[in-house]
Amino acid sequence: MSEDFTKWDYMVFILMLLISAAIGVYYAWKERGKQTETEFLMGGRQMSGVPVSLSLTASFMSAVTVLGTPAEVYRFGAMFSLFCITYTLVVIITTELYMPVFYRLRISSTYEYLELRFNKLVRLLGTVFFITQTILYTGIVIYAPALALNQVTGFELWGAVVTTGLVCTFYCALGGLKAVIWTDVFQSVVMVAGFSSVIIQTAQLQGGISNVMQHAEEGGRLRIWDFNLNPLQRHTFWTIIIGGTFTWTSIYGVNQSQVQRYLACKSKGHARLALYLNLLGLWIILACAVLSGLSLYSMFRDCDPWTSHKVRAPDQLMPYLAVLILNEFPGLPGLFVSSAYSGTLSTVSSSITALAAVTVEDLIKPQLVSPSQRTLSLLSQGISVFFGILCIGMAALASLMGGLLQAALSIFGMIGGPLLGLFTLGLLNPYANSMGSFIGLMFGFSFSIWTGVGAYFYPPPSSRTLPLPLSVANCTLTRSLPLNFTGLIEYSVLMPWKTAFRRNFLMNNLYSLSYLYLSTLGTLMTILMGSVFSFLTGGHEQSIDPKYLWTKEDMSLGQYLTKKKEEVSELPA
Repeated sequence: MSEDFTKWDYMVFILMLLISAAIGVYYAWKERGKQTETEFLMGGRQMSGVPVSLSLTASFMSAVTVLGTPAEVYRFGAMFSLFCITYTLVVIITTELYMPVFYRLRISSTYEYLELRFNKLVRLLGTVFFITQTILYTGIVIYAPALALNQVTGFELWGAVVTTGLVCTFYCALGGLKAVIWTDVFQSVVMVAGFSSVIIQTAQLQGGISNVMQHAEEGGRLRIWDFNLNPLQRHTFWTIIIGGTFTWTSIYGVNQSQVQRYLACKSKGHARLALYLNLLGLWIILACAVLSGLSLYSMFRDCDPWTSHKVRAPDQLMPYLAVLILNEFPGLPGLFVSSAYSGTLSTVSSSITALAAVTVEDLIKPQLVSPSQRTLSLLSQGISVFFGILCIGMAALASLMGGLLQAALSIFGMIGGPLLGLFTLGLLNPYANSMGSFIGLMFGFSFSIWTGVGAYFYPPPSSRTLPLPLSVANCTLTRSLPLNFTGLIEYSVLMPWKTAFRRNFLMNNLYSLSYLYLSTLGTLMTILMGSVFSFLTGGHEQSIDPKYLWTKEDMSLGQYLTKKKEEVSELPA
């Protein structure tokens, strides 16, 4: 047990776990004897907008945000705050383009739409891609807080991984989507509290938030606006706004984990309210993460713990700071670790319920003849347990993937981009057919994987990523760390492949493309090739039911104008 992590910290941490588990028990008891598949997977489609909005925020902002975003700001500056614009665009696009069609069709699995619009094969491909993407991503967000716990408490790393997965699996399998949503509400509060404890204490130690900001200014961390059009530069205004919008829309617009929540709302109005209220939550969490990153720099501007080997990786900086500055307040280090853990619980639980939904709706239900609701409910619970265990195993892969934030976004870019392109093709192009969509998806997916894997093996030079300087001028003490087997494996196995060839055109250009553009490329490639091949295979001759297409009446403004037009037409002449 770490000497800095007291019994009060453990009590706070255990209390968070118990409350999360208790919510699952409560909904299992409340719904006993009347649990149906719709109740378990969709909350009976009777959820209100406010709790769903908090659930959307909590599941979106995982432990990757709690640990990865402050480290990003610490190393590269506060340009990440431009994502507030990206989030705004994403929520507007999702609310006005994707949500109305999905809600109108009353689907449970997003991929049902692909069969309605195209055919069963395209639906199956979409389902398989989603399952692959979600399991990989969930492995990362299970591994992230375990890393934090290992750093600050001395917990055995894989013991923490297993605990995370089991707690999530427990309340998902017991209480279904209602338990997940209300647990997310609680966990979103814990996440903000954990961030706030670090920010407030840093401001106290540094003589006020103005001094923290002055340190950031002096260290070049407040340089936000960079309008360089070069797509090879890791972060610019354009990569964040354009690439980020495509990346996050693939999550909010068509990813089952998020779509399942707003489709559980009792009306389209509540679904729209949930999405727009959730935007406020995204801004708050982003502001907390950026301020935490600036707090990191203010505290460590003269002695970087990473360079001086006090921590093994940048993702460990936040838990290191939390223990360093909060250990005189019993329970507060435990609160911060609970916030990282809450981010994981919310994201993993949403992944498990989404995986259960698409597996039941897309893979199992079509094979059964008149299954009862009780049978489907039990199947959903059993599948939740299966995926919970599988995600624990996939966390081992996350330990080999390097930086948490970029690894997570790269996975969504490589797989989520082509899926976003496929749905957009179906919604906006009335001439898109099943053959064209299949070929477009294959092109988009192949291109994204090729580019993403190439970028992993041949990372861009520092001249493209532009890390800011870190100082060890005032470091007086270093400590040895256990041997980093991950780094040793990467050096001994991967380095010969990385250095065997001189960097060629692909390595210096396509593979050096900003990771945020992976989703953009995948989306556009799918739409372009899908449209071309649909035309070549007779798509312009087909007739599509308008209910499967997006129309201007689906927009809030379009609905308002239609309503006014009807009111005017009803007035007496």
